[in-house]
Amino acid sequence: MAKYKLLAMKIISTKYAPSAIGPYSQGLEANGFFFFSGQIPLTIEGEFSGEDIKSQTKQVLKNIEALLSSQNLTKENVIKTTIFLDDISDFAVVNAIYGEFFGDHKPARSTVEVSKLPMGARIEIEVIACSKR
Repeated sequence: MAKYKLLAMKIISTKYAPSAIGPYSQGLEANGFFFFSGQIPLTIEGEFSGEDIKSQTKQVLKNIEALLSSQNLTKENVIKTTIFLDDISDFAVVNAIYGEFFGDHKPARSTVEVSKLPMGARIEIEVIACSKR
């Protein structure tokens, strides 16, 4: 019978990004990998950031940057993102803002259209980062 080593996990919680709106954490760290919950365009005060896709995308990326920073990580530590859009026709606008945010760093990415997002958000992005290089 194979023996499995338990992962040492740490819950991530920071006041610099919106609090979880349900029974989940802002993220988890396990063996140098950071799994951040999807971010919607909420401010740290719990307010929605604009209705248009540009302002919502910028707020989501600001939240992601705050989560990364809380763990002494930067955008360059991100290895995978998943973007959820409620309207895939927003892809070009989101892609331009996303590209500007990450610059020359190009994490692996998936983008999918979904029928609805929490609180009526138009976009949600989740990220996986790694502290080891």
